[in-house]
Amino acid sequence: MSPCGDATVYIIDDDASVREAMAWLLRSRRLLSEAYAGAAAFEQALGETEPDTPGCILLDVRMPGLSGLALFDRLLERGIASAWPVIFLTGHADVPTAVDTVKRCAFDFCEKPFSDNALVDRVEQALALSRERVAQRAAQRALRARVRELTERERDVMRLIAEGRPNKLIAEELGISVRTVEVHRARVFEKMDVKSAVELANSLQKI
Repeated sequence: MSPCGDATVYIIDDDASVREAMAWLLRSRRLLSEAYAGAAAFEQALGETEPDTPGCILLDVRMPGLSGLALFDRLLERGIASAWPVIFLTGHADVPTAVDTVKRCAFDFCEKPFSDNALVDRVEQALALSRERVAQRAAQRALRARVRELTERERDVMRLIAEGRPNKLIAEELGISVRTVEVHRARVFEKMDVKSAVELANSLQKI
């Protein structure tokens, strides 16, 4: 996988001429790309990593070995097809397949030959969506990391704060003093980087 760059388009097609043409087309629009001759090569490069930079996938439907549709199912299971929107490419008109893949969260389904400008426009739209989703995932990871930094008691207090409990009721439920609750509340707010119970509750809903 590409170690740097704002966004990468992953081209997966068993036809070398298609891969080369797509890479050239994307370069003409100043877009980075990586090309793979099949699903196995892409999965090997992907490994166990999770998407932490924006990207999208141009995926041929029919390929030797693992088909594009089968690879799509695997990417859906791992959540990768959400972070990196998938645009299917096919030389075989198949309306039912197109409808099914889009219903299952494929970004688009394009039949070869396609309009170069229209395809790259869709790629740029997919990358814009990917930027949003990757940023959301990064924020979720940061929130989970903050929660892990809390002590067990701080988590107990946080849960009750998020439920809207006042300090006195929290103290009674946990069997501690109101002053101790106030100390834990302050630490929770600091570690979670929030300033109010409402902000804390909203943050926890994003995890």
